Amino acid sequence: MMNKVYLGIDIGGTAAKFGLVDEDGNILYRDEFSVSFDGYETPILKTVLEKTEYFVASGGLSFKDISGIGVSATGQIDSVNGEVIGSAGHIKNWVGSKIKESFEKRYSIKTVVINDANSAALGEKWIGAGKGYKNIVAITIGTGVGGGIIVNDKILLGRRGLAGEVGHIVIHGDGMECSCGNVGCLEKYASMTALVRKVSALQKKNPSHFPKEFEENINGRKIFDALLGNNPLKEAVESWIDDISLGIISLVHIFNPELVIIGGGVSSRKEFIKSLSEKVHSKLMPRFSQGLEILPAKLGNDAGLTGAIYYLIENE
Repeated sequence: MMNKVYLGIDIGGTAAKFGLVDEDGNILYRDEFSVSFDGYETPILKTVLEKTEYFVASGGLSFKDISGIGVSATGQIDSVNGEVIGSAGHIKNWVGSKIKESFEKRYSIKTVVINDANSAALGEKWIGAGKGYKNIVAITIGTGVGGGIIVNDKILLGRRGLAGEVGHIVIHGDGMECSCGNVGCLEKYASMTALVRKVSALQKKNPSHFPKEFEENINGRKIFDALLGNNPLKEAVESWIDDISLGIISLVHIFNPELVIIGGGVSSRKEFIKSLSEKVHSKLMPRFSQGLEILPAKLGNDAGLTGAIYYLIENE
């Protein structure tokens, strides 16, 4: 008997990644298509539905070979009904997209839909850094801050699938305004965007303290490459890591996980993980700190795609 093959789709704000995935989480065939090519005039869902046919055919399969469809999607996802009910990125023509209904109507194949950060947490649990762990807090640090909470082997979805919005826990009560309408959110201080903003402000004050390549387009990679002994820069990065640790400390005290997984480009920096781990452990209540590991994510950009299939298999 042939192994089952699933279709995984990871819909982001600029592109949708497609993968044919087997029941062990291996991606057998993959492709990626833009969803923002005309500024979202063509709704993302329409683009994705059209590309699905092309992708499955180019993978040498027909729809009768597909055992199920798992979709990981950006925004606030009602996992019960499989639709987009909110968007922090304010993407045009996205809120209200009935993903599950559209796919099932068109292809008559069971489809599940889950938020991309929750999906990434599940992917890491299945075949990544979280394999073998039952209680996990996963945090992705990128343009924003996303997360997923796994309790006793199950992703925590809450009433409508919205749980795990860790970027919007408040860490500074009188802090900066966040795009969500609140003030002092973790995302406003702990994202890569926040670090770049912090360093740009410092550089404007003391241009002579910064390397030449900081003159245009500062990014996370440049910042971490220049860290060696640069005092103002080191201070900025350490205060940024302090802010990230505040969020993690709160989450650990609420969920008592055995593992915190850190995703996003910065997680590949050993010195970052080490500093973050020390800061978190130093402020936790001793019993919470015992045996708690903080590890970088392993799956990179494949986490969302794989996690959607894990969620599908778990719900078969």
